[in-house]
Amino acid sequence: MSQASKQPTEDAEAPTTNVSSQLKEPQLTDQTRLLPHRQVLVVLFALSLCNLVTTLDQVVVSASLSTISSAFDAGSVSAWIPAAYLMTSTAFQPLYGRLSDIFGRKAAITLAMGIYIVGNLIAGFSRSVIQLIVFRAIAGVGDGGATTMVQIVISDVISLRDRGKFIGYAGGITAAGYTIGPIIGGALSQHASWRWSFWITLPVALSASIAILYLLPLKPVQGDMRSKLLMIDYVGVFLTLGACTMIMLPLVWGGVTFPWNSAIVLGPLIAGVVAVGMFCVWESKVARLPLVPMYIFRHMTVVGVYIGMFVNGFVFFSLLFYLPQFFQVILGYSPTRAGTYVIPFVISIIFSAIGAGLWVSRTGKYRFIVYGGFGVFAIACGCMTIFTAHTSPVVMVVLMIIAGLGTGATMQTTTVAAQASVERKDMAVVSAVRNFLRMLGGALALPSSAALLNNAMRASLDTFSLPSDIVTSIINNPSALRSYSDLAEFGLSTSQADDILTQGYNKGFKDIFILNAALTTLAFLASVVLIRHKQLLRGDEEQLKIEAKEELKKRKNLKETGIAEKVPVSEDIGMGSVSAAQI
Repeated sequence: MSQASKQPTEDAEAPTTNVSSQLKEPQLTDQTRLLPHRQVLVVLFALSLCNLVTTLDQVVVSASLSTISSAFDAGSVSAWIPAAYLMTSTAFQPLYGRLSDIFGRKAAITLAMGIYIVGNLIAGFSRSVIQLIVFRAIAGVGDGGATTMVQIVISDVISLRDRGKFIGYAGGITAAGYTIGPIIGGALSQHASWRWSFWITLPVALSASIAILYLLPLKPVQGDMRSKLLMIDYVGVFLTLGACTMIMLPLVWGGVTFPWNSAIVLGPLIAGVVAVGMFCVWESKVARLPLVPMYIFRHMTVVGVYIGMFVNGFVFFSLLFYLPQFFQVILGYSPTRAGTYVIPFVISIIFSAIGAGLWVSRTGKYRFIVYGGFGVFAIACGCMTIFTAHTSPVVMVVLMIIAGLGTGATMQTTTVAAQASVERKDMAVVSAVRNFLRMLGGALALPSSAALLNNAMRASLDTFSLPSDIVTSIINNPSALRSYSDLAEFGLSTSQADDILTQGYNKGFKDIFILNAALTTLAFLASVVLIRHKQLLRGDEEQLKIEAKEELKKRKNLKETGIAEKVPVSEDIGMGSVSAAQI
């Protein structure tokens, strides 16, 4: 009988299982393969390259967004450039979790990197903002797989207790992306072409794909191609993508393109909510191998993690994309300088993530880090509401560092908490849903923040009784208010432009920061109420570690004697095969 309905209050509570779900689900291959320390570092290098690619992409594009918007004169829809990317990345993450269960981890992550490379390559050749949005959506399909597969593969090769530490090591490599990304994005948009914002990551992505093919020692999965294709939950994928699209569209349109109470805004929003309900019913009642098994939501800790990760993604992407715009539009900084000011925020995320991971691996406890992280995050976001054109840069940097500490402390520790709450067979899907909700938060953050900003700007411009075409031009390219030639064309003085920025954009950014503060406070309360401690130890992991070391020693001896057996590329490339106990 399932214990999922019991309150998870005891420290040593074991993960629970839904028996009925086990009976109807197809049998999947257990892909666990714990590796010795040296092999883990090699695998981690390949995975970290994938993280570096997605990190660089997010930060470089965010720093270049204002320039891209001006190039296409499309400020009112510019939020769709990152939002389309995040939308597809979000919607496809649960699918990649199941694809990796069905076809194998290496096949799933290689497919993801290939799609990402193609999408970003053609995005750089875009001739219109519509083309750019579509091509970025294609790249997002690949990003979603790369992001979620890194955590899933780490879960396969590293024990539960040690995961925080090694995820922290991976963060050290991705630090390069977070650190240099804002500078690269600003420099490319200012001194080269915005198109290089999409091409700059391609060499790293190609290197990561090659490393994955030759360095990941993952187990093959059983079954022929036809049976594997039949396992895919196509209806679930359709409902996920449809729900994400229909919920995000009205958030972009509302109050800017169409009134909030118009049918064209309310219709898709209601349809999106209905699609979410249909998805839940399908997954729980009909799907043979659901993308998201509904029984995982019976775990209080998992629910708490999911709420926290939705907020983490929402606020992180809101700050990542709109802090550079704040510095460019309100303070008049160049793209390069604006990108430089975001570096303290992203560096503090990395150090916080590494420190939190090491703490969890050393102590086996994560609640203190999660609670404290969301608490600090909420305080920092609340203080950001004071940001104006007259705020000291030192104060801004300090608050961004504090926000980064809260972001980093809650990013990877929550992964360990969620994985510890379920059985090994559910770790891939639990990790995928965790990433799905974090990216969903980010995908919703961008159009929501854009709506707040554009609505505040339009309200400010209305007080000057400007013609509608000028209002549209300023919203599409707010940096024009810093240009003397554009101001003369608009018939505005410098003081009037300053008033518009103060009344419009200052208020819009303040509204964004208030929303972020409210959400992080909610995440703090949810984590305290819902997240419980679980033992970071599975009964068979010590035996799996011993088997891994013995297998490595055996292969080393065979190679020394010159009689090592060749291992098929599809099963193992350069690493020892380690059997895993079935659950």
